[in-house]
Amino acid sequence: MNDPTKLNARADDERTSEDLDVLTQIVAAFQRLEPESRERMLQTVATFLGLNLRPGTNSSPLSAPSLPTSRNMDAPFSEDRSISPKQFMFEKQPRTDVEKVACLAYYLTHYLGTPHFKTLDISKLNTDAAQVKFSNPAVAVDNATKQNYLVPASKGSKQLSALGEQFVLALPDRDRAKQVMANARPRRRAKKGSQQEQGIGDGGR
Repeated sequence: MNDPTKLNARADDERTSEDLDVLTQIVAAFQRLEPESRERMLQTVATFLGLNLRPGTNSSPLSAPSLPTSRNMDAPFSEDRSISPKQFMFEKQPRTDVEKVACLAYYLTHYLGTPHFKTLDISKLNTDAAQVKFSNPAVAVDNATKQNYLVPASKGSKQLSALGEQFVLALPDRDRAKQVMANARPRRRAKKGSQQEQGIGDGGR
């Protein structure tokens, strides 16, 4: 007989995964819009769905899906902007140059109101955050783009991707961060030969 507690936990995990997928798609769609268009679109969607989103206020009944969090995980659009870049990086604990770029890009986007940035912006903020200097900032930014933490923006700038956003949100929880990256990878289809071999094996039983 199935344990109801385990069944409920499994259902919660499935809902969380679905919520994360939807949130990732929404963030990606909004990042394609100009900053001044995002609030207007948000108001339009809220009206269409009959949600009580009050314009002109910082607090809103709309909230991000309930995701597993850690003590240091920040909400995507938290009202607290007082944290310094140095403290932010200390809390997120990035381990590689690519992760550092993603965290700095997140800070530029959500704390400094700079969704589109260039390598120089990343490098300057890295200095402000009292981090070890990049050996080659351009290579670090390029690698972050190749790994989908960043995506191209207008006029040669970069912007934080939906994947990069969710990855930074998950930090410093390494397991959660790995799960975010794993969910973003396309699932491999089973090879036809392997399926045929499995069928032969099953038929011989």
